[in-house]
Amino acid sequence: MTSTTEETSLKLGHLRLLLALDALLMEGSVGRAAERMGMGTPAMSRILGQIRDVYGDPIFIRSSRRLIPTPFAESMRQRIRALAAEAEALLRRQETSPETIVIGPMDVSGDPVIEAAPLTTRPSILLEGEPLPETFARKLAALGKVEDARKRLAKHIATIGAGIGHSRPLTMSEAQDAFSIILEGKADPVQVGALLSVMHFRGETAAELAGFAQAARAHIGVMGQEATVHLDWPAYISPKSRRMPWFLQAALLLAQCGYRILLHGNDGSANTRGALVSAARAIGIPVCASPVAAVDAMADAGIAYVPIAALSSQIHRLLSLYSVLETRSPIHSLMPLVNPFAAPASMMGVVRPAYRDLHRDAGSILGYRNMTILGASRDAAEATPFRSSTLLRLVDGRAEDLFVPAQPEPKAYALTGMTSLEYWHGVWKGTVRDERAVAIITHTVAVALLTMSKSAESFEEHLRRAQELWRNRRRGSARGRRGEIEPWGSGSGSVADPG
Repeated sequence: MTSTTEETSLKLGHLRLLLALDALLMEGSVGRAAERMGMGTPAMSRILGQIRDVYGDPIFIRSSRRLIPTPFAESMRQRIRALAAEAEALLRRQETSPETIVIGPMDVSGDPVIEAAPLTTRPSILLEGEPLPETFARKLAALGKVEDARKRLAKHIATIGAGIGHSRPLTMSEAQDAFSIILEGKADPVQVGALLSVMHFRGETAAELAGFAQAARAHIGVMGQEATVHLDWPAYISPKSRRMPWFLQAALLLAQCGYRILLHGNDGSANTRGALVSAARAIGIPVCASPVAAVDAMADAGIAYVPIAALSSQIHRLLSLYSVLETRSPIHSLMPLVNPFAAPASMMGVVRPAYRDLHRDAGSILGYRNMTILGASRDAAEATPFRSSTLLRLVDGRAEDLFVPAQPEPKAYALTGMTSLEYWHGVWKGTVRDERAVAIITHTVAVALLTMSKSAESFEEHLRRAQELWRNRRRGSARGRRGEIEPWGSGSGSVADPG
């Protein structure tokens, strides 16, 4: 008898957890979810801990503004909302007749779901004539079926921007549709600003970023068979940044070893010379005005830098909205995920801590197998060896974290009458000695080798290899044109001894 009682109590407890999870998903805040459920914040925090234990998933990642659901939590959102809405309907006397309880089609698992999941839990008090959440949700669902692209985009904006208690994040397919409409030039400019501003203010989800990235990849026409790229290296740094791009020297060092590296960013176009473009040209990295030119450059030199304007003028214009809005937008967040040449490995720098998990989750949704995300001081993959850091990785599709301890910081050198570009170039040529810069470069190379490697070598082993490559860089410059890569340590052809 005791066992049966405990089993019943467990089931009731699990139902309570699902209703609490529904409130958390709708509110994006433990405090507001507790208020909605009529309990204290500490109690809701304990329930969230129980939910995490049940599913073995973090469920939420805390950002500066709100709780961001994990991809697993997002995948359950509509089914949990349908369950909560049905429970509420059954408990309202005026809506307990079979005619008014509407259950939609079965999903792939055979479970009933309502066709247009309500966007929120029902308020305890409704004004006379006030539309129910289900009514609003079904109106949006109907808009999503129309052919008019602007009306479909309006539906997506309403879905995320109707206010607290009346909105939800977009699914991956919805986000892909919304961004596709924008990239095809079918959106009203006001709609573009509204979607990007609301999404940025609320905080993007992994599913939304993945949907945006899918739309961008389809728009660009992701290349795969035509080009062999080993590492995708996005470099969308702020136009206001005055830091020296040591990561470019790390990328060129890898190219000299036989790896094919694709750099792409928002600095420069066919008719402009930005700081990143000038630095790339100074050390011989080809700056390409088209994807075809990039393929040729990588075949010849093993490396290419492609401004985003050469891949998509529409995305370039969207990124340029920064000067109008004076703030970042979801476009900046999605660019590291585009991987325009379908490289098997990608390395990116993400400034905001909460977004590092977000980008890894989005990469996992997109099916990326090998990825490393660095906590960088700019939106480009460049190591920060003088402070401890954690590398967030996808290794053959599995999420892994790697802690890298800090090393002592050498003395920084003054420019001594040189321009910053002359000093930066001097480090590469060896006419300027800067141990601090060399440490940044070699640690960045080590992270890249770790990202591409299929072996079980440790970060320290890759770092020793990177330091050796730096010492031998001028002797190994011809190897970037070989087009063949031999395994590390494979006898006389080893890149450890490029001479």
